[in-house]
Formats: sequence, C-alpha cells, structure tokens
Amino acid sequence: MSPRGAGGTTRTAPGPAARVAAADWTALAAELDDHGCALTPPLLDPAECHEIAALYDDTARFRSTVDMARHRFGSGEYRYFGHELPCPVAELRAALYPKLLPVARDWAARLGRPAPWPDTLDAWIDQCHEAGQSKSSQILLRYESGDWNALHRDLFGDLVFPLQVVIGLDVHGTDYTGGEFLLVEQRPRAQSRGTVTALPQGHGLVFTTRDRPVRSSRGWSAAPVRHGVSTVRSGLRRSLGLVFHDA
Repeated sequence: MSPRGAGGTTRTAPGPAARVAAADWTALAAELDDHGCALTPPLLDPAECHEIAALYDDTARFRSTVDMARHRFGSGEYRYFGHELPCPVAELRAALYPKLLPVARDWAARLGRPAPWPDTLDAWIDQCHEAGQSKSSQILLRYESGDWNALHRDLFGDLVFPLQVVIGLDVHGTDYTGGEFLLVEQRPRAQSRGTVTALPQGHGLVFTTRDRPVRSSRGWSAAPVRHGVSTVRSGLRRSLGLVFHDA
C-alpha cells in the first residue's frame, strides 16, 4: 500500500529513476575522477532487490547463462537478460546514462579521444546495433560460498561506454560474507592500485569499464582498469550489472 500524507492523500514512493535524479552527481563525478569508482545512494529498495534477484530462475527472461568455472572466469554463474528488460532494470539504465554521459565526454576530451556517445541511450544502442553489437549485455550474477570472479573487463566489441554500474541485491554481512567488489588500476610507470568495496543492498557502484584518465608528467594518461569479485565466504551474493553498450 502506498503511504498517505497528513491530509489523507496518497504519496507515491520515489522509483528508481527519481532516486537516480536525486543523487549528487557532481560529488560522484569527483569520486570517479579520484578513484575510478563511486558508490551511489540506494537506487533500489529491498523489495525491488528481492524481485530482481528472484528473476534468476525465470530462464525465459535471459538469452544465455555463463558457468564461470567452465570458462575459467572464476567460480559462479551469471545470466544475460534479453532485450525485454524488467521495468526497474530498464528504468535504471535509461536514467543513469545521461548522468554518466558528461563524465564519459570529459574523460574522452582529457585523453584526446573521440566521444561517439549521443545524448540518448536509445540512439547509442542503435549505433551499437548498426555496428553488429546487437545482444543485450545486462547481467544478473549469482555467487554461492566459495565463488569468485576473476579480474576482467566487459568489452564486447569496438563500441564501448567507459562507465558501468553494479547494484547489490543482497545484504553484505547478513545474507553473505566476503564477495567484495574489486577494482585494480594499472598506474603509469608504477605499481597497480586496488580498491575494495562491499556493496550495500540497493546501492550502485559506478566504475570504469576499460580505463580512465590520470595525471602524468606528460598531461593525461589512460590507466587500464579491471574489476572482479573476491571469494564469497558464506551465503548467497546476487547483483545486477548494467552495461551501456551491447555485445
């Protein structure tokens, strides 16, 4: 039931798009500049997290299933949604793209690269399809005790959006332990730097897809970045991966 105000009128709780709009994107962009990743406020409420996580068993919603151990990606399993995305997933992806677009364009300018991303997600996905990248890349991931994900990048073709988002669907420390998100950045002429983040339920972690600009003695350099998941020590860890280019 929707909550009611003092005058008896029904108040509708904010949906995913409204939560995206309410986040402090100036602060998040600064954190992305500093660390290559940034944790958002809650984008999904607990009920929405449970609903999305429960979709994993509805195999008709997915185009493929990947056994990570079979491909030596780690241990665990994930499924790629088809193009008919559940409403909260589609709403989140459409709301996040215009918030991330200024960062993408700014990074491209610093690195002297083209910025091929149009103003709307639909137009960008059309470009992906025209280039032969026509498969949905939205992911629902499932890890049980002992599972982990090797360091990697989600690159599926020549067209790449430089930022993506992962959303925790379970409660870290209660539903599972371990399973922290890992980000490793190869710094120019220096040792790699690692960042570890425990994903709170419903929060999104925005992170670098391939590389990001870092200051160097020659101006700006591209620092390659990979991401993964540490070993789940107990319980069940599920997450939603939002990628802004198709495969």
